[in-house]
Amino acid sequence: MASAPIQSAFAEQEIVDVQLVLAADVSLSMSYEELRIQRDGYVAALTHESVIQAIKDGAYGKIAFAMFEWAGNESHYVVVPWTIIASREDAEAVAALIAQQHTNSARRTSISGALDFAGDLFAESNYRGLRRVVDISGDGPNNQGGPVVEARDRLLEQGIVINGLPLMTESGMSTVFDVPDLDEYYSYCVTGGPGSFVIPVNEWDQFPEAVRRKLVLELAGPWSPTWRDYAAQAPVVRVSNVEAYDCLIGEKRWMNRSWNWPSP
Repeated sequence: MASAPIQSAFAEQEIVDVQLVLAADVSLSMSYEELRIQRDGYVAALTHESVIQAIKDGAYGKIAFAMFEWAGNESHYVVVPWTIIASREDAEAVAALIAQQHTNSARRTSISGALDFAGDLFAESNYRGLRRVVDISGDGPNNQGGPVVEARDRLLEQGIVINGLPLMTESGMSTVFDVPDLDEYYSYCVTGGPGSFVIPVNEWDQFPEAVRRKLVLELAGPWSPTWRDYAAQAPVVRVSNVEAYDCLIGEKRWMNRSWNWPSP
């Protein structure tokens, strides 16, 4: 009898093809211009015809979408609460909400905190996705909060897939905390789950296309002509090519930092 309320609540959840949490890095190591490009890229991708068609190609033709910006372990700002996207009008409304809000930068980089916050969003959702995906961007390794691998594994144990968008551009503020192979770090330490992938961004002009492709690959599957078109393009999806990686590299660099360096 004790399980009856839980079963009832589960049955009342609206079913969608995908529950997607988009987690965008807004740490101080990113310039104002980079933050603007990132936000504009998400706005453009969500309203692109290929992304909208990928949503429509699903069994239910709708997704549940949430977005938050993150930096340090306690820096999480919900830009878009859980919202259904099932049409161009829905996508445009979400894009307008993203575009009109001011980005709040903050110190430090806690990927583990962002992943835990994403897990909380899923737990509080009134939707039930056939798939649950976290789409996380970032320009550096974890340097605050718990170990990133432990946070990742907590989500993977719940069947949540994590995909990565490492920002490897050279136009922002360079610090001692940067790692040159951030794509490998994301591949080995951050992402995981069935079909997970990483799409590195090496130049900011690549960002809109990278986001668009990433969303299509996350929201649809091989049954979708749109998905097949994007999957057949020149490879930008990267999996880890290393046998091991020091997933505490960000924490170690922070502990050994010089106080003359700016905080990321």
